[in-house]
Amino acid sequence: MEVNAVLDLMWIVVAGILVFFMQAGFTLVEVGFTRAKNTANIIMKNLMDLCIGSLAFWVIGYTLMYGEDIGSFIGSPSLFYNVREDMHNLFFQTVFCATAATIVSGAIAERTKFSTYLIFSLLMTTVIYPISGHWVWQGDGWLTGLGFIDFAGSTVVHSVGGWAALVAAAMIGPRIGKYSADGKSNAIPGHNMLYGALGVFILWLGWFGFNPGSELAISGESAFNVAGIVITTNLAAAAGATTSLFLTWARYGRADISMTLNGALAGLVGITAGCAAVSPFGSFIIGIISGAVVVFSIEFIDKIIKVDDPVGAISVHGVVGAVGTLCVGLFATDGGLFYGGGIHQLWVQFIGVASIGAWAMLTTFIVMFILKKTIGLRVTEQEELEGLDMHEHGVDSYPEFGTDK
Repeated sequence: MEVNAVLDLMWIVVAGILVFFMQAGFTLVEVGFTRAKNTANIIMKNLMDLCIGSLAFWVIGYTLMYGEDIGSFIGSPSLFYNVREDMHNLFFQTVFCATAATIVSGAIAERTKFSTYLIFSLLMTTVIYPISGHWVWQGDGWLTGLGFIDFAGSTVVHSVGGWAALVAAAMIGPRIGKYSADGKSNAIPGHNMLYGALGVFILWLGWFGFNPGSELAISGESAFNVAGIVITTNLAAAAGATTSLFLTWARYGRADISMTLNGALAGLVGITAGCAAVSPFGSFIIGIISGAVVVFSIEFIDKIIKVDDPVGAISVHGVVGAVGTLCVGLFATDGGLFYGGGIHQLWVQFIGVASIGAWAMLTTFIVMFILKKTIGLRVTEQEELEGLDMHEHGVDSYPEFGTDK
């Protein structure tokens, strides 16, 4: 094997390892933004997303996504993928698949049956994510044919998880005490902002595998592309956090830590689609847009449509993922509206966002409806009040302090 091929292969593996580590980041964010009495449950959900996703994607999901087309809609399925020369790609795409499933976990935290969640995670990684991913990331997928651009997955990964989270959270219902009888939204603070902040830093680090790794090479000219993607990714995250900070400071009269952390994640999600297609200045603007959108979206979902999302996953991943994908049609240096490309690319981006969003929401509704009618979606009132840790896993995550908070 020639040196360049070895470098490219190793870069994909290393980038995949960084994305793998993002699972720890998601776990810490979700644990930190929720209550202590559900810590073990959240750890188990995120762990099993990775385990179930790894197995399901290897067994059949990878070929549904990357197999030869069946009418440009789905890949030709085969079981137990074992192409020696493609194992690096299998690993890289597996950790992306697990990320899509994990997004749902935070939005339905603190009241969902563990058994129900495991079944949904299996179907997300086996069917929901791979099929819509095929439309974009397989050479003959129908959205690829239209010219849809989603370089690293603002829509393919993040919006799929976010829209699935919206449907799941709406069907499961809010946590006890979240909304008063008059409809007022009550804050339920997370128990450890240090965990939340550490999780965001880990995710930010992992994103340097998520986006630059999607170049799928680092030799030759790809080295300059990778370096450019690192910069656009970092600038968008910084702009997103800064925008959320000052926006919430102006609106609430305080420097809000949870919104600022979500602003950083919003910038990362927003730039993921166009990280290889926009200039550094374009990524800066996309970060600003993402940081502002996530603040208003979280408020809208919480107070207007009254869907209880403890970590803001629907807004960060679903809404901002869609907005970031649309921004490619505006800021892409080749074909973007603001660069003389006209409206065509923006229209194609809209088609992709709408079709994948509809797919994610419809399939999630079907799965959740069946689960609701069979094993049920949420735990009992007593189990929720006392905490999922003791009732689902038989453990107190903080035995020295108790978990009645």
